[in-house]
Amino acid sequence: MKLNNIHIPIKVVKRTFLLFVLLITVISFGFAPDTTPDIGIKKVVIDAGHGGHDPGCLGPGSKEKDVALAIALKLGEAIEKNYDDVEVIYTRKKDVFVTLENRAKIANEANADLFICVHANANGNTSAYGTETYVMGINKENANKEVAKRENDVILMEDDYETKYSDFAPGTPEYAAALDAYLRAYQKQSIEFAIKIQDQFTTVGRKNRGVKQESFLVLYRTTMPSVLIETGFLTNKEEEEFLLDPEKQKLIAGSIFKAFTEYKADVEGVTIKLEEKPPETEKSKAKEDLRVMNNAGGTTSSPQVIYRVQLASSTNQVETKSYNFKGLTDVFEYEQNGMYRYYTGNTKDLSAASEIQASARETGYKDAFVVAFYKGEKISMSKAREISK
Repeated sequence: MKLNNIHIPIKVVKRTFLLFVLLITVISFGFAPDTTPDIGIKKVVIDAGHGGHDPGCLGPGSKEKDVALAIALKLGEAIEKNYDDVEVIYTRKKDVFVTLENRAKIANEANADLFICVHANANGNTSAYGTETYVMGINKENANKEVAKRENDVILMEDDYETKYSDFAPGTPEYAAALDAYLRAYQKQSIEFAIKIQDQFTTVGRKNRGVKQESFLVLYRTTMPSVLIETGFLTNKEEEEFLLDPEKQKLIAGSIFKAFTEYKADVEGVTIKLEEKPPETEKSKAKEDLRVMNNAGGTTSSPQVIYRVQLASSTNQVETKSYNFKGLTDVFEYEQNGMYRYYTGNTKDLSAASEIQASARETGYKDAFVVAFYKGEKISMSKAREISK
């Protein structure tokens, strides 16, 4: 920006404008706005695959679009019934065709916190059966690529698809850059949710074919953690009968709902206990670290809310040495259901925690976020504010 031939950096202009808005807010209402981060799952988009003139894959007596819609509606109903604080948004609630572009657009424009895509599978081998959950990524397995090709080929039913999806070009530098940005931002959370889904399927006797990665266009276009669930094989006669049974559809939807409940609690920190899992060579240090984490901010008779910053999560345990965490030295670890999470910071001051978050992001942890603990347990930010008052 130039004013009377004087160049003013755009950052200065933006900063001045934000300060002006803040000042007006304080003058008008007598208080500063609450800028406390409110981390949680407030909006979820449920996407029933295919629809309308796109039947999806076919079984001897079934169409994927019908099975997907039935399960999606039952899942949404369960979430709506049990969570007043969660808005459920459907990409379709009846037998209509929705483009892949619009499915992602619905989620993005709603600023959704989670995208759940429900599908059914097919295979030339009619004995194939079981469930698998996909996240956006790269995989060289031919079987996975066949699934991705089948789901992505839906765009051939759309007008002007070559122009609309010109950015989806695996193998190009542009696609690689966009995919890398997506993976950095959302893949870890997507994998965590996918693992919970598959675990729940296992508990009700479904064959667990695992969590897999592949380039699905509908996931590529979303800007939040996203999964695509293949609930079973319509080409397997027994499994087709299973998926057409309304009670079994409730079982599938219920499994996904339980995974959603776990994931929501995990993100919001409602019930997870902090556990220290240090290397065997540091047992004495571990006990001291755990004591400090559980009692920090006061004695056990006067506990206080403690804020930390989550850096990363992994299915593989990582030694909490500084060289594994970009030079950070105060890193804590806890494990739940085979997933390891790593934190830095230990403060009673939320503002200080925000500064730690900013520092972690500058270090390279772009998706670092603040979490709260109370009496050694992870709690939601809203609960932390309530306790602090």
